Amino acid sequence: MKGKLEVKGLSAGYGKKRVIENVSFEAERGKLTVIVGPNGSGKSTLLKAISRIVKPESGTVTLDGESLYSLSPKERARKITYMAQGRDVPEMKVGALVLHGRFPYKSYPVHYGEEDYRIVDEELEKMDILHKKDELLSSLSGGERQKAYLAQCLAVGADVVLFDEPTAFLDISFQLKFLSDAKALAREGKAVVMVLHDLREALEVADSLMVMKEGRALMEDTPSAVFESGILESVFSVSVRKAEDHYYILKS
Repeated sequence: MKGKLEVKGLSAGYGKKRVIENVSFEAERGKLTVIVGPNGSGKSTLLKAISRIVKPESGTVTLDGESLYSLSPKERARKITYMAQGRDVPEMKVGALVLHGRFPYKSYPVHYGEEDYRIVDEELEKMDILHKKDELLSSLSGGERQKAYLAQCLAVGADVVLFDEPTAFLDISFQLKFLSDAKALAREGKAVVMVLHDLREALEVADSLMVMKEGRALMEDTPSAVFESGILESVFSVSVRKAEDHYYILKS
């Protein structure tokens, strides 16, 4: 379980607009790292830059000391997987979508084998939508569609898993289940990094919490240390209280 994802001096943006500036942080294998920040603080762009969906202007990303940027796109796709916040809805069946998660392991012409189909069924079962396998993605509810994309992401089996608002559209019971599963995924030895909008949720689920504002990383530490620093009040303009093991977010 030793090792970690290290991001150093990462800057990136779109065209001439720089969105993140000199961001550095670490995500240890075995721990769930959660990123929070106001809207527009660069959280999604940071994940895209780590996975090189957005090409960084400067900075490095390494996993266990190995540069992820020195790998070929297919090799990098085996190491790191990213689930975006907003996605198009292709006209394909749910099972076919999840099967695409196995693409980085294939050569041309692509041939999926018994193990690939087994993994697809396992991930759909975990998401409780195996019975939707042969249905069109467009026919699913927003929550079911989110589960299908989660299954696709997990089917890759990558060492680094990046989630951008993964609990969006999910009902509360499955939100709690997914967050528990995300921690279990980290405990398997993966570096799991997740952007969450819900500040209370982030404080309670994270092993390590990073706070961003205006494209910069302001602090990364345990949720307790971040809470005690008072930085959340200044960044979010809210009052944060803790009673026993639970956090409460109040308007300032």
